[in-house]
Amino acid sequence: MSKVLETRLEIDLGALKSNFDLLKSYLSPTTKMMGVVKAFAYGTDSVLIGKHLVDIGAEHLAVAYIEEGVRLRKAGVKVPILVFYPQLEELKDLIDYHLTPSVYTHRFLEGLCSELKQHNVNKFDVHLKINTGLNRLGFELSELDSVVKHLEAEPKIKVSGVFSHLAASGNKDEVEFTKTQISEFKEARSFFKTHLDYDFDSHLCNSSGILNFTEAEFDMVRAGIALYGYGNNPTEHKMLKAVASLKTVIAQLRNIQKGDSVGYERKFKAEGPTQIATLPLGYADGISRMFGNGKAQVLINGSKAPIVGNVCMDTLMVDVTGIDCKEGDEVEVFGKNHTVIDFDREQQTIPYEVITRISQRVTRLVV
Repeated sequence: MSKVLETRLEIDLGALKSNFDLLKSYLSPTTKMMGVVKAFAYGTDSVLIGKHLVDIGAEHLAVAYIEEGVRLRKAGVKVPILVFYPQLEELKDLIDYHLTPSVYTHRFLEGLCSELKQHNVNKFDVHLKINTGLNRLGFELSELDSVVKHLEAEPKIKVSGVFSHLAASGNKDEVEFTKTQISEFKEARSFFKTHLDYDFDSHLCNSSGILNFTEAEFDMVRAGIALYGYGNNPTEHKMLKAVASLKTVIAQLRNIQKGDSVGYERKFKAEGPTQIATLPLGYADGISRMFGNGKAQVLINGSKAPIVGNVCMDTLMVDVTGIDCKEGDEVEVFGKNHTVIDFDREQQTIPYEVITRISQRVTRLVV
């Protein structure tokens, strides 16, 4: 068994390419790929992942906030970067670093045009967000006439993209709802095709959309969670490879007796002779307290060891009774051999939440 010197997140760029190639195989050769690298590339490293995605063929990247896009630009990324949730307070950086905002309200559109005028910028690229049923952000279909009128009055803006977001593309029980979303997006797309005298990219599919609704690929797709090795149902999970592996070591082994407790509030009490391993990893590193008290398990030398007691800020304890292990042995919290699905044994949350929570104090290592 190999050893690690500290808690670390191993990032497998080969797995990333494998997932990228799998998603591309579902698409027409001419369909563009937008790699979503928000939230530190789903808890990994946005610069590392973003650059590699561009190297293997992603034509666009996407982030949540302007500061994330600025980080990529400062690192030398030159492809278009879509910002899903741009804020008015950071518009100068948006413009200075040539980031592409998602425009989803008239208020933001007005604020952006005002800022562009101050900087004497024309034909600034934006993507229009259309609400087709997720009901989070976006213009309603009933607003499209007013959007076009606003655009016609503002030569500062150029629509380089029109998009929406599928709400349940990985849920087999919601196929009809997804088809309705696709139909509404087609209506919005046709509207702008008619009213704009130039072309633009249309994109609707997220990861599950790519895998399940290829008829909705349009000009571009947005690959997020699937790039990192997870889907939205068991079938999708099996097709993909985990990019991130969170590993640590056994810091100390301890034998306790019946009635002895482990951790704060004494939430675990041994029912008999028990061996406990303490790991240097806690909720400050992103392992939520929800995973304490047997709710999650790690992998040690091929055997699963449940977390016992409450997760501490910097440590957690697992039951290794009957497992052949020693201090210094490697522990896979989640990764290639023990996925997030395996770790979260009671399925308390979704893979997105587990992987994006890994703290920046955890060392990142490319493998």
